Amino acid sequence: MKKALIVGIDDYPSSPLSTCLTDANSMANVLKTNGDGSPNFSVKLLTSPSTEIKQETLRGAIEELFNGENDMVLLYFSGHGFIKSTGGYLVTTDAKKYNEGVSMNDILELANNSKSKNKIIILDSCHSGALGSPSIMGSNLSLLSEGLSVLTASRDNESAMENVFTPLVVDALKGGAADLRGNITPGSLYAYVDEALGAWEQRPIFKTNVTSFASLRNIPPKIPFETMRKITTYFQMPESEHKLNPTYEDTEKTAIQENIAIFKDLQKFQSVGLVIPVDAEFMYFAAINSKSCRLTALGYQYWRLVNEGKL
Repeated sequence: MKKALIVGIDDYPSSPLSTCLTDANSMANVLKTNGDGSPNFSVKLLTSPSTEIKQETLRGAIEELFNGENDMVLLYFSGHGFIKSTGGYLVTTDAKKYNEGVSMNDILELANNSKSKNKIIILDSCHSGALGSPSIMGSNLSLLSEGLSVLTASRDNESAMENVFTPLVVDALKGGAADLRGNITPGSLYAYVDEALGAWEQRPIFKTNVTSFASLRNIPPKIPFETMRKITTYFQMPESEHKLNPTYEDTEKTAIQENIAIFKDLQKFQSVGLVIPVDAEFMYFAAINSKSCRLTALGYQYWRLVNEGKL
């Protein structure tokens, strides 16, 4: 079972363009289903002003999320963050001086104590990097339990710009961060966001303690698995070359249907970076001039996955 708590708290409830509300709704919508429409996360959505999200409301919902034994639980928060000497806080609608909201220290403790197999925390708020930061929380509190990953919009000492972090995360979940098998993991999610933000912009923070990445969302693979598995047929060894000739090209009079079908698969492999032509700029010329094609380093990886029965 996969559960997600999606929270959006905005300062300006009268505005029809509340960024936090939009972000929360976008995250909820993309996480509910996989790319093929199949169910993904069971989502609980909390947004203000439709719901007054007081400290006790948010704290209770977070405790409920991390309670029990689930395959994966995900906490997403879009709103304001606050930092002081005692740590960082997610600001609630009833925030006041000396009682700003839900403590990031407490959230990390709840996540660390959760019996769920995989725990994901995504925070889009100012100072969100304080969650799990040794300089803010102390060395003991900063430890992440096994299976926990944290992705934040900014460092503990940074503000988070509106309409920057979450749109990138949503784009990544829609497929921008997917591998060739269609898997989107916390690691690939961070890599996508990190690449999009420049050195002078706010810096996303990623912290994790996992032995393997579980998929947050799946989309249809870029190449069907049945086609991908042919890679070990076309290349007997990862360093092998597949010899081509004009019979592979369907525009040639000498074309052979069996070779044409193979060539189309090889061209699909090339389109996703698994194969490159040898001594030719394009696969077409490699066939016309009786050259060959070979696997790239990425191609080696997928050859090994197929060869070992992992795909």
